[in-house]
Amino acid sequence: MEEINLLGLKSLENPKFIHPVAIHYEQNGIEKVWESINNHDSVAVLLYHATKNAFLLVKQFRPPVYVKNNHHLATFELCAGILDKEASPLQTIKEEIDEECGYDVPLEKITKITSFYTSVGFSGTNQTLYFATIDESMKKHPGGGVHGEAIELYFLPLEQAKAFSLDETYPKTPGLMFAFYWFFDQSF
Repeated sequence: MEEINLLGLKSLENPKFIHPVAIHYEQNGIEKVWESINNHDSVAVLLYHATKNAFLLVKQFRPPVYVKNNHHLATFELCAGILDKEASPLQTIKEEIDEECGYDVPLEKITKITSFYTSVGFSGTNQTLYFATIDESMKKHPGGGVHGEAIELYFLPLEQAKAFSLDETYPKTPGLMFAFYWFFDQSF
C-alpha cells in the first residue's frame, strides 16, 4: 500500500502535457468562451490472459482522483499511454504493454476495437482502444512502468468482470468499463 501525503495545490507554470486555453467562438450569432485543455490523444488496450482466464489491468496512483476522494489510493485501468512521440498508435500501445505489463505482444496479435473521445467537457482528446490475448510465453519482465510510474498489475478473473465494472468501490475509468462490455458482446 502506498503512503500519500498531499502537499498542496498550485497553478501550473510551463505545463508539460496539458495546456489550458480559452476557446472563443460564435454560435448562432452569439459570442461564447469555452474553457478547455489541450492535451495528447491516447491509446489503451484490454488484455485478456488466456491461461488465467482473467483480464490484466493496471492499478496506478492518480493524484486528481486522490484529491477528489482520498480513500482512493489507486485506480483500476486498462494499460494505456499518450501519443506524444513519432510512433503509430499501434506501435505505441505495443510499447505500453511492454513498459507497464512486461509482455511482448506481436503487433499482429493486437486488434483495434474502436476510438472515442475521452473528456468531451474540457478536452477533445481521442482514445484508440485495442484488444490482445496474452499468455506467459510473452512475459519478458515484471512490468511496472517507467520513470517512477509505480504501476501494479492486477488480474481480474473473467467471471468477476461484469460485477467489478459496476462496483463503485473500485475507482475505474469509463474506457475500462466500455472494454469489458465490448468483450462480453463478442462471440469468441
